[in-house]
Amino acid sequence: MDPALLVSAGWDDLIRVAVRVSTLEVEPARAAFLELAPAGFEELELPDGLELAAYVDDPATVTRVFPSATTSAVADGWANAWRSFHRPVVAGGIWIGPPWERPPSDRLAVVIDPGRAFGTGAHPTTRLCIELLARCERGSLLDVGCGSGVLALAGMRLGFDPVVAVDDDAIALEVTRANACANELVLDARELDARSAPLPAATVATVNVLLRPVEEILARLEVSETVTSGYLPGERPSHPGWELVETCELNGWAADRFRRTAPR
Repeated sequence: MDPALLVSAGWDDLIRVAVRVSTLEVEPARAAFLELAPAGFEELELPDGLELAAYVDDPATVTRVFPSATTSAVADGWANAWRSFHRPVVAGGIWIGPPWERPPSDRLAVVIDPGRAFGTGAHPTTRLCIELLARCERGSLLDVGCGSGVLALAGMRLGFDPVVAVDDDAIALEVTRANACANELVLDARELDARSAPLPAATVATVNVLLRPVEEILARLEVSETVTSGYLPGERPSHPGWELVETCELNGWAADRFRRTAPR
């Protein structure tokens, strides 16, 4: 997983909370960390498993679930050193990278500032979603739970228009708009709860959140195709009214592409 942590707290306020798990415990531990640290967490490979680490201002959020977790102060200079974790990636033919890297002149590019909202492009779920989005019919796009806006902006580069990005986090929308401006793109970013508020109709939707919210949102979408992720291989959202078109996996994560088979 992308080890950069996208949090709104100041770097000096953060504590590193880490837990080591065996190979057999990796998948359930990942699922737990998704709930505990939705803004992102580190994965460090060990000879017999993984170390999972979150950078939080309240370590109890992790230690309540993992009593064996260890805590440590964030090292001096870490706020600058974390840049080394951010490397450009290519997904769906699009270069995605931080603003201090230079995009190649021969590729479509999306520049994402790794700041206060989830989604730099490097995370496997983001890359899988973009790969599947590139195979969808072009038309309008709805990005549900937009985070940094990376999927919405990648969709614009792929030719989707118009594009609407929604999130229930005001900071995520602020970051999405800033990233759109940095890429000289204009999109419609709206604050709403995708699990209860009416959702805009579109040709295609992307939903990269967690498994249960994906299921709830699938039942509410007014779109022809949907790309979903945020869960592990072997998991798949319940999808009445939708046909599974394809599944992709990358580095312990899964994504699906669905096509509507029945009108709502």
